[in-house]
Amino acid sequence: MKSKILVGLQFFIIFLMLLPIGAQTQHPYLGLGIIAVALLVGILAITEHKQGNFNIRPDIKENGELVMSGIYRFVRHPMYLSVLLGMFGVAIIYFTYYEFVLFLFLAITLMIKLFYEEHLWKCHDEAYCEYMKKTKRLIPFLF
Repeated sequence: MKSKILVGLQFFIIFLMLLPIGAQTQHPYLGLGIIAVALLVGILAITEHKQGNFNIRPDIKENGELVMSGIYRFVRHPMYLSVLLGMFGVAIIYFTYYEFVLFLFLAITLMIKLFYEEHLWKCHDEAYCEYMKKTKRLIPFLF
């Protein structure tokens, strides 16, 4: 149930961010550049998964396998990074306090989701603890 609430909240915030009420574009090229990087990160993450392994919810699938190759060698949660980068690009394009408050709520929601998923992986697979020692959560070499 917690997973469904977190995913629902994530998509609701994204929906609100994509409805820039009365906002004019401020920095479209910078925002689009950031969105392009986000798409690249997302594509790199998805291509590392075997068919049926990808899950939008933080729950571990019954036959889910830990992915540690490709972009996952550098960050444990590249899909969350992709979402955050993409929506940061949107917030840059529609540069308003409204967008940045929503972005902060999205970042908080994704961090809660991220920590919840890590807790589940630690309980599911002992290799995850070793993997955690070798990689960062979201930002390569930093966090």
